[in-house]
Amino acid sequence: MALNNECKVAIVSATDSFLAKSLTTKLGGEGIGSAFVHADISEITPLADELEMLILFMTEELVENTDSVVYINDMIMDNEWGLILIGEETQYDLIKSIIPEHMITRWFKRPLDIEMLIKEVSTFLVENTDDNKKRTVLIVDDDVTYMRTVYEWLKGYYHVGMAQSGVQAISYLAKNKADLVLLDYEMPIANGPQVLSMLQNDTETGQIPVMFLTGHSDKDSVVSALNLKPADYLLKTIDKKSLLEKLELFFKTNHK
Repeated sequence: MALNNECKVAIVSATDSFLAKSLTTKLGGEGIGSAFVHADISEITPLADELEMLILFMTEELVENTDSVVYINDMIMDNEWGLILIGEETQYDLIKSIIPEHMITRWFKRPLDIEMLIKEVSTFLVENTDDNKKRTVLIVDDDVTYMRTVYEWLKGYYHVGMAQSGVQAISYLAKNKADLVLLDYEMPIANGPQVLSMLQNDTETGQIPVMFLTGHSDKDSVVSALNLKPADYLLKTIDKKSLLEKLELFFKTNHK
């Protein structure tokens, strides 16, 4: 394992890749501490407390070793690391079947543009430290098309998670931190109010602010929603600019 001081980035490969190992030198030249490790639990775990990002070389050996990929997925979710993937499109598609796309910071095809990669790493580290750290927003909606639209609006400004049901939302929050939940008011099986109640009654999620998303603007619907004491009540007709302004104001004034 090649290691620089103040390691922030782990460069992971299943094989002894010359390019992967040389990246530690390139990153070190930019003042970014890094380590080359194999795709092995015993090598990644000791660095976990220092890391902020993984750079993963998608070799055939790695893609076939699903246990390692599942472990990497769990570590990213638990620690909110950035993830850069390097490899071919077929490998990327296989990795996406295990690691959700919203958790992938960027994918680079071969041949690798090292300057662009270093710029991506530098930008991520600057934006995700101290006061600049991106907030995490979880969108919960059974309307996948609408949820993907909101995801596209927010992904450049926040870490964004997605869940299609209350059960998926609870599962996500059991493994991930969130600074805000955008929750559909009307969903089958467990609707928005029921999911909010579950979140509020759990010690681990009770303090996470929730904003309802709804298509109903009539007075009775608004009053019913506000009686549940959400952080806000947003109509689904809201546009991108208004939503971003709403969230920016919320985080500035209500959430440390």
